[in-house]
Amino acid sequence: MNQLVFIENNRVVTDSLTVAEVFGKEHKHVVRDIEVQISKLHEAKEHEFVKSNFGLEIFKAKNNKEAKKYLLTEEAFTLVAMSYTTPEAMKMKVRFIEEFKRMRAELEKQKQPFKLPTTYKEALLQLVEQVERNEQLQLQNAQKDQIIKELRPKATYYDLILQNKSLISISKIAKDYGMSAMKMNQLLHQLGIQYKQGDCWLLYSKYQDKGYTQSKTHTIDSETSKMHTYWTQKGRLFIYEMLKNKLGILPLIERDEQTA
Repeated sequence: MNQLVFIENNRVVTDSLTVAEVFGKEHKHVVRDIEVQISKLHEAKEHEFVKSNFGLEIFKAKNNKEAKKYLLTEEAFTLVAMSYTTPEAMKMKVRFIEEFKRMRAELEKQKQPFKLPTTYKEALLQLVEQVERNEQLQLQNAQKDQIIKELRPKATYYDLILQNKSLISISKIAKDYGMSAMKMNQLLHQLGIQYKQGDCWLLYSKYQDKGYTQSKTHTIDSETSKMHTYWTQKGRLFIYEMLKNKLGILPLIERDEQTA
């Protein structure tokens, strides 16, 4: 299978047939996995997410009978493939994510045909627009690079235990220290752990594959989405050690114990 993702109706998608072939699964099992996720999303009242990211189609199977398949956006694919965790499956997920990124850039080119400016003002506006597009693509690429590296950490028994615990936002971690999320983000930047690009905080490369964070994309509307980074319990312990050992900053509960 050469083409993992493709453009359909002005969107970058893959489908359940491709997923089944690449991951070496029966198509009916992939359809089952997809419908499990759709059911859970409906239970969570995420009806718009289902509508925007999953597309049901009917096709003729090899036995000439009608069968159903699903079109999947990158967000839908990520949800469905989350449970595919063998080393080979992880490689395939990385390939899919990289192909989504490449095809999205291709779609962006198609949407923005080059037009020769006729005035100095038009030329200047085109330059400003191109700079803004480049900055947006750079941000998207940095976000995808973080997600790809988050898929790669080696799973130890300790890591597997931590994965069963809930993710936590930076604002909740900051609350443990009696500070704002803004202040906590600045401290992590001061320690060389993360940097800001656009309005997102992203881990520096050397920390991206340690299993400290998980990134989720939240749909704002049918055309807009935003990535949020959540910290794992392993990441929370990492922040604790760094603040304690590098800056001498303790959480409130330990400060209270020392005072007592």
